[in-house]
Amino acid sequence: MRFFFLLSILVFSSCARGGCEPKIVNIGAVLSQKRFEQVFKDAVIQANNLYGRDKFKMNAISVTHKPNAIQMALSVCEDLISNQVYAILVSHPPQSNDHLTPTPVSYTAGFYRIPVVGLTTRMSIYSDKVAFITPFCLSSPTKNRNYENLDQQSFDFRRGPKAEKVLLFSQDTNLTALLMEAKDLEARVIILSASEDEAAAVYKAARQLNMTGSGYVWLVGEREMTGKALSEAPDGLLGLQLINGKNESAHIADAVSVVAQSLQELFEKENITEPPRGCVGNTNIWRTGPLFKRVLMSSKYPDGLTGRIEFNDDGDRRFATYSILNYQQKPGRMVQVGVFNGSQVVMNSQRKIIWPGGETEKPRGYQMSTRLKIVTIHQEPFVYVKPTKSDGTCKEEYTVNGVLIKKVICTGPNGTIPGQPIVPQCCYGFCIDLLIKLAMNMNFTYEVHLVADGKFGTQERVNNSNKKEWNGMMGELLGGLADMIVAPLTINNERAQYIEFSKPFKYQGLTILVKKEIPRSTLDSFMQPFQSTLWLLVGLSVHVVAVMLYLLDRFSPFGRFKVNSEEEEEDALTLSSAMWFSWGVLLNSGIGEGAPRSFSARILGMVWAGFAMIIVASYTANLAAFLVLDRPEERITGINDPRLRNPSDKFIYATVKQSSVDIYFRRQVELSTMYRHMEKHNYESAAEAIQAVRDNKLHAFIWDSAVLEFEASQKCDLVTTGELFFRSGFGIGMRKDSPWKQNVSLAILSSHENGFMEDLDKTWVRYQECDSRSNAPATLTFENMAGVFMLVAGGIVAGIFLIFIEIAYKRHKDARRKQMQLAFAAVNVWRKNLQPYPTDITGQLNLSDPSVSTVV
Repeated sequence: MRFFFLLSILVFSSCARGGCEPKIVNIGAVLSQKRFEQVFKDAVIQANNLYGRDKFKMNAISVTHKPNAIQMALSVCEDLISNQVYAILVSHPPQSNDHLTPTPVSYTAGFYRIPVVGLTTRMSIYSDKVAFITPFCLSSPTKNRNYENLDQQSFDFRRGPKAEKVLLFSQDTNLTALLMEAKDLEARVIILSASEDEAAAVYKAARQLNMTGSGYVWLVGEREMTGKALSEAPDGLLGLQLINGKNESAHIADAVSVVAQSLQELFEKENITEPPRGCVGNTNIWRTGPLFKRVLMSSKYPDGLTGRIEFNDDGDRRFATYSILNYQQKPGRMVQVGVFNGSQVVMNSQRKIIWPGGETEKPRGYQMSTRLKIVTIHQEPFVYVKPTKSDGTCKEEYTVNGVLIKKVICTGPNGTIPGQPIVPQCCYGFCIDLLIKLAMNMNFTYEVHLVADGKFGTQERVNNSNKKEWNGMMGELLGGLADMIVAPLTINNERAQYIEFSKPFKYQGLTILVKKEIPRSTLDSFMQPFQSTLWLLVGLSVHVVAVMLYLLDRFSPFGRFKVNSEEEEEDALTLSSAMWFSWGVLLNSGIGEGAPRSFSARILGMVWAGFAMIIVASYTANLAAFLVLDRPEERITGINDPRLRNPSDKFIYATVKQSSVDIYFRRQVELSTMYRHMEKHNYESAAEAIQAVRDNKLHAFIWDSAVLEFEASQKCDLVTTGELFFRSGFGIGMRKDSPWKQNVSLAILSSHENGFMEDLDKTWVRYQECDSRSNAPATLTFENMAGVFMLVAGGIVAGIFLIFIEIAYKRHKDARRKQMQLAFAAVNVWRKNLQPYPTDITGQLNLSDPSVSTVV
């Protein structure tokens, strides 16, 4: 509880300058007891002797606190505002009851903008600030506005300690259940803000739950360590008490001096208007109020009876001095162990603090919870997510080495079900094995859940304002929904400002994934070793050599010779035989007959055979290179490829929205052109982008090398290209105040040294299925040699077609020959009919004459 001047500007008025006579300025006061009215009048008289003798003279008008708020508000209207008071001083009520606070005075004067100065108030009703921020707070609902922004402090660890949780309670609250919730937290420092009776009830309930013993720290204000509350207070309780806080006479004197000093400065201004007179039928505010407020806020009174007096921007008194009190059961009273002057703590070396449980050593203030909430994300091969069996267990599976895969139950949204309900699922992979290892070595248990929005975490604006909040796994960690991030979370500067990263468990960089260009074999694949021009020259050479062989053998004098003792002369080499010989030598087929006979033709034949050998050998070597050793070329060379640096709609590339890769491209000025192109095409997840590459909807995907290399090894139609860039690492994320951060880093370093990380890498990341296929001996397939088979089929079809032509031609030729024979026979008959038949001496036909023919 703080006891200091609380300055609140609530009403505005105007004060005009007087003439020669000093202007009468009424100052109002609401005092705790009637006996302080004379103190107030004496203070006003003394201030009049020091300030504004010629310009103004203050007049004291005072009332005492009334039994209820309505009477208090009426008294302010009738006794103070009706007298046109320039300011109202308010002391604390005689008893610390909630309904007797200075609130009615503040609200009533506030309507007319009349300044209110709090004197030794026991409640911070005039301040919008919380005096202290520590790991845990208990607050009554009436003080809720004092703590409404407390949780926001947890997002900025540079401010120091943070509130792990704020618990509100009222008279109807079950304090045991509330404190049980507090007991489950890591924080062991508790700030209590409550009334005297509420504080006593909290102490009693906490004692029953063993929350007042060793390890706990209780910090309270003045109300929580007085009267009934003190009788129930735990041993070792610490509290603050404003020095001279109960000296109302001193506070009245200092407050009057500050008001008088401010009035003197105010009357130096122009256009000072009069304060409003009365409340009945009067809705006019004091227009000089804002000016008087600024003057009061800037006033400084270094020699006050209660110490140095200054106000901050919120109207709270600065440089207030507090006694640090420690409740010790042995003397049975509060013992002053130090002083807090507003900027530093000065401890009394002669008196040691007794902490709860009778401890003399300062507690840590927190207790390491061994039940950790782990958040992760679906990202193969680091985290696989599969549905559970009907009985809620995970299916047994084994690695390629025959080792049983370790799986854990993880809750998260099921994308395969409409509405994506939160259901138990099975998680396993690189990160899950690492989590199991850490839990075993560091002796903690865990519950795993998948991130709700499926994002790694980046800062985004809230409702188009300048305020930014983290989403994804980062947001859940900072918001207290998780204690640790165990996932392939990239370590970068933006995230490291808000959370603590462990040592990297996997080093990697960024690379580019593209679809592999698989060459399509055509029917003329066997002709690829030679260009079309060379094929034409070879075909032309065959026929030229055949013609030359025919001519040389035809005209050579040695082209004709006897093959036996008979006088038969063998025909010279025909053109068709020469053609057959030329093709036979080129295609390495046997030559049965039709070889050249002359020496000159044989010399040409030998040269042609050497030419054919060279051509065939060259063709065979190049055919192997084209059909066996051919590999697809990479589509892009790396991050500096012109198609990436100069983007166009013909070549689309992207990454994952609001990821570390997205942040990297946004931060790099030289990559701004690429970022603007990617921003329009980014995907929600890596899995969607990889599938888009396979479906030819995306030409290139930029992502973590560990993930993309694994995908390329499993999906043989994908390939990574270019050198790695933006080298970084994956780390485990924890809050800045996490007690596990050092132990986790040490455990990861130990796992690197003993080879455990290498084993995980071999099991999950380096399983190269497609690479093993590509390293196998290359063999020809039907697709490679389909053209050759088609050539044979074409030869067969051509042969069948030609045989029909030959048969038809032969039939036609035979028919012509028969026709010619019949014609010749008819001619002979006709010729003989023109001659007389020969007869013998008897006059009969001589049939033996060869010129006579008989036609049947």
